Amino acid sequence: MTAHKARATVLRLLKRSLRLAVLGWNKTCMALGGLAMLMLALAFTRMPFDAHRWLGTVGGLCTHPPEMILVLSGSGMPSGPELMRCEMAANWARSSPGAGVVLALPPDTALAAAMVHELGLKGVSPERITFLMQGRNTREQALHASTALSQALHRPVALVTAPEHMYRSLLTFRKLGFTRIAGAPAFEHALFEDLRYAHRDIGGKRYLPDVSGQLSLRYDFWNRLKLEITCLREYTALAYYRLNGWI
Repeated sequence: MTAHKARATVLRLLKRSLRLAVLGWNKTCMALGGLAMLMLALAFTRMPFDAHRWLGTVGGLCTHPPEMILVLSGSGMPSGPELMRCEMAANWARSSPGAGVVLALPPDTALAAAMVHELGLKGVSPERITFLMQGRNTREQALHASTALSQALHRPVALVTAPEHMYRSLLTFRKLGFTRIAGAPAFEHALFEDLRYAHRDIGGKRYLPDVSGQLSLRYDFWNRLKLEITCLREYTALAYYRLNGWI
């Protein structure tokens, strides 16, 4: 009888655990579904654009000629983000001829060579470029910079990185003693072009909806949806850095 009761107790506990697991799974699916529906709804508004722009500007923008232009790398080269960072760095280098350009990556890499080449095409001579040779994330880059660039801790520094990465980067560098660092976010340039077309003239099927004039549906919705994912990732990273005491 004792063994029978024990088996029955174990079975009840297993059933209860299974019910709780199923209930937890259902709630998780409902929460994720609700989040997905919310993101889809927000993609029809300008809120993702505003959230992305906030990340790029809230930390403060560089408004005066810097003494150093610090460029953080984040992806391969050539790529849209890296080309935009080179563009922004070159703009500041041309307007601030006395400022040195520091690339936050090791010099003996294909990425470094490609970025130096791109900056050269934009008028920045290799002699102005130095390298910050350590750092696999923003925290490591800032730690190394606070030592390697200690002479610049209280000098004007323009920090060039992606807009979504700007706020966390500025907070991280300021935490380690950079008192006059300001943002130079590499925003993409808008495309001022009429992208409407004639659906039937190019062979569009009659039984399919004509979206030739629906630019919001063809482009804006998807761009904002991508911005939502980008911002969600960055807000999560901000929370992680805050919990670690890095910002």
